[in-house]
Amino acid sequence: MTLPIPRSYKPMEARLVDELPTGKSWQYEPKWDGFRCLAFRDGDKVDLMSKAGKPLGRYFPDVVAMLKTLRHKRFVLDGEIIVTADGAIDFDQLLQRIHPAKSRVEMLSSTYPATFIAFDLLVDARGKSLATAPLGERREAIETFMKTAAPKGARIRLSPATTSMATVKKWFRSVGGGLDGVIAKRLDLPYQSGNRDGMQKMKHQRTAECVVGGFRYASKGRVVGSLLLGLYDEGGLLHHVGFTSNIPAEEKKPLTAKLEKLVKAPGFTGQAPGGPSRWSTERSSEWQPLAPKLVVEVKYDHFSGGRFRHGTSFLRWRPDKSPRQCTIAQLEQEGRSAMKLLR
Repeated sequence: MTLPIPRSYKPMEARLVDELPTGKSWQYEPKWDGFRCLAFRDGDKVDLMSKAGKPLGRYFPDVVAMLKTLRHKRFVLDGEIIVTADGAIDFDQLLQRIHPAKSRVEMLSSTYPATFIAFDLLVDARGKSLATAPLGERREAIETFMKTAAPKGARIRLSPATTSMATVKKWFRSVGGGLDGVIAKRLDLPYQSGNRDGMQKMKHQRTAECVVGGFRYASKGRVVGSLLLGLYDEGGLLHHVGFTSNIPAEEKKPLTAKLEKLVKAPGFTGQAPGGPSRWSTERSSEWQPLAPKLVVEVKYDHFSGGRFRHGTSFLRWRPDKSPRQCTIAQLEQEGRSAMKLLR
């Protein structure tokens, strides 16, 4: 390639913080729930590179084709690849793209086409590197670039940005749980390739109250290892939606005794925990059903496809909550999509 930035160029990364920095030197952007990507175009050649330096083009032929339709023939964009379903960002559908079969990738590209959310311009349409320019100048450059780059209907969008904390708060009010978090970037710094000195991220904390519908013993010793979480649907069925395992060590023995007194089938009346898999042992796949008496509050990252995407973090017991109040409906706010911020 004749671009001034090589494909091995590392994207800038973010330091996780509990609170966003404030002041005139910071710019704020929504945190997008997708795959970070540097997009390179040099004439008819387009390359998509992941944060880990791996090529992504074979998994996103629709994004490659879309970038070839842009009016500018040379550029390097920093952004995020996302996939939407029913108007909301769907990370599970995005993960489906990482598949060895070309035919399946093409089918998914047609059924759930990806969108490129651009938030930084590292090489402009003239082929000039902007990596040494401060973010304030790069933001002006990408706004100008995007005004003229995309033909109508192209699945590329410019991520909003602001220097106002009031606008950030408005984002949270507008889309609630649909916002993955907020990114803060130093306006006065050049592009910080491969380090976390110029960018911070604050993730949106989400909590839910769940019924404990079962538990698994720890792999060693007959004490509780994880709690199996459930939520009721509109029909009154209790569905298994995930687990939490960060139970304080000093609580495990008395908690085990309490749980064993509540063992009662079926535990879950809807979707139940899965059985053995190639990763599990016979012991780890076994679970004990419980009468739906206990309610726990947990912190989670994402809820999609009827499940918490990752393990949750135990926060506290909620004896004040009726198990029947623990419904899937409490998570409906996450269905509000951050895509609304692009309109």
